[in-house]
Amino acid sequence: MKCPFCQIDNDRVIDSRVSEDGLVTRRRRQCLACRRRYTTYERIESTTVKIVKKDGAREPFDRIKIKQGLEKACWKRPVREAQIEEIITEIENEIEANFYLEIESRRVGELVMQHLRDLDQVAYVRFASVYRQFDDVHDFVEELRPMLDESGYFE
Repeated sequence: MKCPFCQIDNDRVIDSRVSEDGLVTRRRRQCLACRRRYTTYERIESTTVKIVKKDGAREPFDRIKIKQGLEKACWKRPVREAQIEEIITEIENEIEANFYLEIESRRVGELVMQHLRDLDQVAYVRFASVYRQFDDVHDFVEELRPMLDESGYFE
């Protein structure tokens, strides 16, 4: 594995842990050249699920796109990188378990929002505002209303 810092292919594994679902191995590595540490994730390669876009176009599932969206939503929030990776893995597993070869992009967005809502409500609203293309403050209020009702805010 090439070091992401110095690009030398000389490292050692310091720690390996299997994720809760048993499908991902997290490895902590240390470069023997520059001594810096980094993390890699090892997962089983599976058949590529196609994402059906709104316009009907199909493209391969790309976990990096989900990660970028989650990172933007969680920016300056108390969310760890490991939590983001866990959400992505759970979504990926859910897609592979329930949808064979294709899934609509709308459904993927809904899965992301379900996980974000449980993790961080501010990140959830950020993601929803972009994903659902909120036009004004009324759209925010409508999205927040179910969460505020659950918390007893209006009582």
